[in-house]
Amino acid sequence: MLKNYFKIAIAVLQRRKFFTFISLFGISITLTILMVGTAFLDQTIRVDYPEAKRDRSLYISSMQMSNTEKGWINRSSLSIYFLEKYVSSLKNIEAMAIIAYEKSVNAYVNDKKLELGIRFTNADLWRVMEFTFLEGKPYTNTQLKNKDAVAVISEATKKAYFGDATLVTGKFIKVDNIDYKVIGVVRDVNKLNGNVAGDLYIPYTLSKQDYSYKDLLGDYNGILLAKDAADLPRIQQQYQQMVSKVPIENAEFDQLVSYADTFMENLTRSVARTSDAHDNGMRKVLITLSGMVFLFLLLPTINLVNINMTRIMERASEIGVRKAFGASSTTLVYQFIVENVILTLLGGIFGIIFSLLLMYFLNSSDLFPGMDLSLNATVMFYSVLICLVFGFLSGVYPAWRMSRLNIVTALKA
Repeated sequence: MLKNYFKIAIAVLQRRKFFTFISLFGISITLTILMVGTAFLDQTIRVDYPEAKRDRSLYISSMQMSNTEKGWINRSSLSIYFLEKYVSSLKNIEAMAIIAYEKSVNAYVNDKKLELGIRFTNADLWRVMEFTFLEGKPYTNTQLKNKDAVAVISEATKKAYFGDATLVTGKFIKVDNIDYKVIGVVRDVNKLNGNVAGDLYIPYTLSKQDYSYKDLLGDYNGILLAKDAADLPRIQQQYQQMVSKVPIENAEFDQLVSYADTFMENLTRSVARTSDAHDNGMRKVLITLSGMVFLFLLLPTINLVNINMTRIMERASEIGVRKAFGASSTTLVYQFIVENVILTLLGGIFGIIFSLLLMYFLNSSDLFPGMDLSLNATVMFYSVLICLVFGFLSGVYPAWRMSRLNIVTALKA
């Protein structure tokens, strides 16, 4: 039976090539965008280099000071002072990485400007993260305290600044008129990784900004590495107790809020911009993403429904003949839905091909160094699921209308 439905579906698609092209084009482009978007999302949230220890890591990326009476809010990253004085005293922590947000700096190679992303960090970054060193080694606490002008650079930075040089450790890279001695080269980190991706990693003691000022807010994030994954809830509880006891020097504010979150909690809290202790933003982010996908699928679904209605009216006489020879409405509905699913699966095949081509272009374009988009099992599963749902939804209403056609009216058509 399915074989006959498939033959009929192919024959119907060949009958009106223009409608078929419009349908397949709409389906394939829609699915291409969804699949590439899913690949981007998968690349962002999956455990990847260099965050191999994410299962026992907690992220501290923001602090909010507020005036509960007047409604004032001051939200920012954290200071070195807060992280070293208060956070480092927590128990069950193996190491604490301190890393600033990536900032843009300029370097010049043969009178050509090179824009690089710089990260000021502490030496524990190399213990918390598992960077792959292609040559050299990371800087140490001693070099940090001595304010040695050293730097660890990415592989992309090595190629852009030093060209085809085989080894660059021991050489100098001049950034914003400061010469840094290169002591290590690491494999590129995916630029979608907003926690640690960068072009240069430099000791925070070399920052032009005063890192010793005694304020709670600043330009840095903290990443805590627990001794064991089972210790994470205990550390989170200790962190909340510690924050509640931190004195607020600024008299304009009377409340301090900050959280040590897991990776996903930190991501959703940042996206949702929530400071609620009982809401990390996960539900809001999921609802928003689901709503966006629904709206994105709604327009092509409506378009395909309209095209299917046109196809039904063209096949009215065929439907009338089949009804006259005893075909039930259920059989006709089933056939049309199967035909529509076949159409969307064909569109899905084209969508996968387009997605592979687009991902290949993005991966090879260096728009996002270190990125490796791929149609893995997760992306493929959701792609097939979307195809089936898309085909089913866009075929239900036209099939129902087809089943209600009067035999006489259909034969006259």
